[in-house]
Amino acid sequence: MNLAAPSIFEPPLGADDRPPRPAPLRALVLAAGRGERLRPLTDTLPKPLVSVRGRPLIEWHLLALARSGVREVVINVAWLGQRLVDALGDGERFGLRLHWSREDLDFGHALETAGGIARALPWLADGPDDAFWVVSGDVLVPDFDFCAARARQFADAQPELDALLWLVPNPPWHAAGDFGIDAQGLGLSEGCGPDGARWTYANLALVRARLVRELSPGVRAPLGPLLHAAMRRRAVGVERWTGEWHNVGTASDLAAAEQAA
Repeated sequence: MNLAAPSIFEPPLGADDRPPRPAPLRALVLAAGRGERLRPLTDTLPKPLVSVRGRPLIEWHLLALARSGVREVVINVAWLGQRLVDALGDGERFGLRLHWSREDLDFGHALETAGGIARALPWLADGPDDAFWVVSGDVLVPDFDFCAARARQFADAQPELDALLWLVPNPPWHAAGDFGIDAQGLGLSEGCGPDGARWTYANLALVRARLVRELSPGVRAPLGPLLHAAMRRRAVGVERWTGEWHNVGTASDLAAAEQAA
């Protein structure tokens, strides 16, 4: 074995010889819902296009994703899907490339969250262990950073996890919360962790494709049962988000999001 140091006369490692930088993770923005509780506004306008603080809800996410270095984003649509396509186009003005998962045209209805993820997998992942961002188009989280370093850490250094969720303190309309947090920072399907609390899912997550691998494309399926099952396998990490967060589900939620500015 030759253990000699390289000659000082050898050319330095050139840019073409360096290992390639890992590509940024892709993202899915969920935008297929009907927005029943925000009617009549959503009778003619998809909820993700509802304006908050002078900007459509979905644009807050698109701009934040672009700032973090994400370049490929899938948006699933159903209710008034063409309105979203017309409004956002190919994503060039955001510095993104948008792909459209047309649940309205392909199936005639929305596929719910897990079904929407499964349908979008061809644009999001090349294999079952690939990770990507998932965010709901009707939450406002103006200060959230889709941190590239955190995403890469999840993708490369936490292979045992199927998902990483961000949780928020329980809002008044969801006082029981969704999940607990154990001492190792893993999600608890039942009960509370050492903090004695349950927390609410913020509709922000990093997800591996294998979480929805049992779903056939086009099947309607909620995400909750898959997350609970993964938590029982100790395969879901969680992080607390204590910054500003609004789930814009009703007219009063919309007013609260505006007033909080």
